[in-house]
This record gives sequence, structure tokens and C-alpha cells, in this order.
Amino acid sequence: MPHILIVTGEASGDLHGAHLANAIHALQPESHILGVGGHKMIEAGVTLIPGIIPVDGIGIPGLAQLRMGLRNFIHLQRLLRRERFDVVVLIDSPSMNLRLARTAVKMGQRVVYYIAPQIWAWGARRMNVIRRVVHRMIVVFPFEEALFRQAGISCNFVGHPLLDSVAPSYHQPSVRAHLGVSQHSPVLGLLPGSREYEVRTMLPTLLKAAQRVFDTYPLARCLIARAPSISHQLLQELVEQGGTPVQIVDGQANEVMAASDLLFVASGTATLQAAMIGTPMVIVYRVPWVTYQVAKRLMQVQWIGLVNIIAGQLIVPELIQQHLTPERLSTEGLRLLADSHAAEDMRQSFRKVKESLGKPGASLRAAQIVLAEAQR
Repeated sequence: MPHILIVTGEASGDLHGAHLANAIHALQPESHILGVGGHKMIEAGVTLIPGIIPVDGIGIPGLAQLRMGLRNFIHLQRLLRRERFDVVVLIDSPSMNLRLARTAVKMGQRVVYYIAPQIWAWGARRMNVIRRVVHRMIVVFPFEEALFRQAGISCNFVGHPLLDSVAPSYHQPSVRAHLGVSQHSPVLGLLPGSREYEVRTMLPTLLKAAQRVFDTYPLARCLIARAPSISHQLLQELVEQGGTPVQIVDGQANEVMAASDLLFVASGTATLQAAMIGTPMVIVYRVPWVTYQVAKRLMQVQWIGLVNIIAGQLIVPELIQQHLTPERLSTEGLRLLADSHAAEDMRQSFRKVKESLGKPGASLRAAQIVLAEAQR
């Protein structure tokens, strides 16, 4: 019976970990999976390690975040030292996971890294560390496989797991009927992020921009897709403070994207999700000033949106830091609503991006690799 540890970080990691766990159980139902994650991994039959507190890590961490992160790391280190796993699977979150990989290797554990650190965005300074402490990389972007293999690291491209959770197509009238949204009015979808800091920082600006869209389209509707990691109460408080009429939708991000004519999306996995569904969007992001100053000196890419990085060109407008204002955001959004040719050009670019990400079944292919490594 394979004994497997899966360690994830934030909400997207929980989703990928759940898909991987489901695929492992489908291939070997007797597998025992212990993990760090959230409710999706619990639903996938993963036994979560008690005592691990999620850390909403973005920007320069505060003292409380550092303490919780250190406590979690020490807890996991002790687990790796006292318990033997057939394979340790680390998903994204390289700041903690590469450190855990060192401990796992010292204890003779086999390490697989799924959803690779973005060395193509931040430079290859972590490549030497990965070569020493990771036995196999499993990557989800086609250009990553060559990068790791050239560095002498065993690596497999499996396709992107989002292809397993996004339907090949959505019938917008049916989705709107399901959400109780009018078939005849423009719909604006807001995805303000999966971290509390992101939501508190950006949602007020998104709501003000939405109000400006309403000024042009009085019958428009606005939907907010609530990430599982964000409390409904927080969203409700921010909405009430903004005074913009919106509908909060729980646990149905795909449906919000499919029902919408336009999206305002926080940079992250959701931008790729929206591109797969095919809804025109504007990418937004804002971080603390110090974090931004550090990041812009380290980043090796021109854009922050995954969809633009994969396309190799700016196909979706990006408004970050001081450029993220209600005026500029609403102007970009209204342009996409009014210019059907611009919106269709964006959709065509989305289709090319989606085609480059492989075929559905990424999680199953990743699970096959994980189980093969466990047997070694």
C-alpha cells in the first residue's frame, strides 16, 4: 500500500492536490495519502496533518506570519524525520517546499515536485537547489520540461490540471439560468483573489470600476466568485462599504466566468482558468510597495499574467500597482464590452493558449508518475 505525503500551499495548490489524490486513488484505491491542504483535499480522501495553520503569505511577511510559517515548517520537518513515506509530493509554494525537500532527502525520502517553481519568471537561482533535492519534476507548462532537462533534472510535462476541471465548453444561457442572472443584460465577473490581503487591497477598486460600468450599462449585473479561502463575511463587508450591488457566488468560479461577458481577475491561476473558458478579461494586481520594488528587479518576464506569459505577448491588459485605478480599469472593461472585434481577437488568442497546454488527463498522468516513483 503506497504511503504518500502531499504538501500544498494556497488555494490553487489545494485544488491541484485534490485532483492528484483523486487520480492516485483511482489507480490504486488502497493508497494512504497524508497531506497539507484544504477542504478539497479532504473531499479527495486525504488525511490532513493536524496542527498546520494556513498562512496567507504575500508580500513581506509580518511577524505573525513568520511565526506560523516557522511553526508549520518545524512540524513538517519532525513528521518527515519520524515517518517513512514511499514518496513526498510537493506542490508549488517553493519558499517552504524546497526547504522541506532538503529534509526529506536527508531522511532518504523520495521527492517529487509538482507545479514547478517559476524559474522562468524569477531566474534560475533555484535550479541548483532543485537538482540536489528533487528526484523528479512534474511540470504543467510545455516550455518548462526542456528547462529542467537541460539542467540535468528528471522532468515530465503532463499538461495543465485545470483542463480536468474546466469543461470543454459552457452554454452561457444555461449557466446564467443556474445562477439566476438575466439573459439579456451584460454581466461583469469579479475574481479578487484567494488571499485575504488580495481581496482587501483590490476588491474596493474593482467595485468602484464596476459602478462606472453600471453608469454606461444600467442593467448590467455583477458577480463575485468567492474563493474557498475567503470568508463570505469579509466579502459582504467590503461590498456593503462599496455600495455597489453585486451577487456573491460561492464555490462556482467556472460558472461565474462562463456567465460573464467581462472579467476583472487578480493575477494568478484564475487568469488561465478564464482563458480556458474564453471570457474576455482585464488582469489586476497590487502588492505592498516594498514587495513590488523587490519583485520588479528580480522578475525575468515582461508580464505577470500567466495567459500573457504563455502566449509570449500581451493579449490581456494588465493593470498593476498605481495603474490599478477605477478609471483605468473601467475604461479597459468598457472597451472590451463595446468592441466586439477586440473581444473576439482575445478569445482567439485564448484558444491558442489552451491548445498549447496539452490535453485533459494531466492529473492522471501525474499520478502515474508519482506511483512509479513510490515503487522505486
